[in-house]
Amino acid sequence: MQNSVHFVLQGKGGIGKTLVSALIAQWIDETQPGTLRGFDTDQENATFNSYQGLNVELVNVMNSDRTINRKMFDKMLLAIFESSGNIVVDNGANTFSPLMSYLIENDFLGMLQEAGKKVYIHTIIGGGDNLKDTTAGFVSLAQQTSCPMVVWLNENASWGGTDDFIESDVFATNSHHVKGVVLLQGRNSDTFGDDIRRMNKSRMTLKQIMADDKFNILERSRLSTVVRDVFKKLDMVEW
Repeated sequence: MQNSVHFVLQGKGGIGKTLVSALIAQWIDETQPGTLRGFDTDQENATFNSYQGLNVELVNVMNSDRTINRKMFDKMLLAIFESSGNIVVDNGANTFSPLMSYLIENDFLGMLQEAGKKVYIHTIIGGGDNLKDTTAGFVSLAQQTSCPMVVWLNENASWGGTDDFIESDVFATNSHHVKGVVLLQGRNSDTFGDDIRRMNKSRMTLKQIMADDKFNILERSRLSTVVRDVFKKLDMVEW
């Protein structure tokens, strides 16, 4: 993974965008040490920026009256152009539409590709009540961009599986740019689920957790299983 840009985009809030961003960032940091740079554009919950073990910068695009100023994306995008490393951008639900409009009207994704950068859009599909909205987000991204996409199936985002999405006509019709599918497997809520929630709340990377006695040996083992499983799936994507 070299000279790549990863946008984590989904208009639905609370679907796991920051978790996905943190997992991508940790995978890059492990496979290409020293090349990672992250940006957090979420104006309400800047949780990606809170990961002290990752190199993430908060991007402020909000005016004093709490409206979004798309011009303020310029600094981040110029920094992406100037970088030769690997970039991960975590975008909050509140800046999804403004960032998409900005990227499209400035043809920024095409400019990045012309500059020799490998650009990927990551989007998350949730089950149950989240399936309809997240599917609509996937279709919007697939139809508005021509970038390679990675679909994340988050079985932990609301009750209900995501098998129906992969088997749907909607996915088949819009999957021409999809280079990989990563399953965030739903696991036992009392053990794995509780450990994952603690990991998210602590804003710690797996590397930090493995060295922290706040997590016992069983908790560290379960979290290692979860994260390593995702890393293996990322290794299989057609980058």
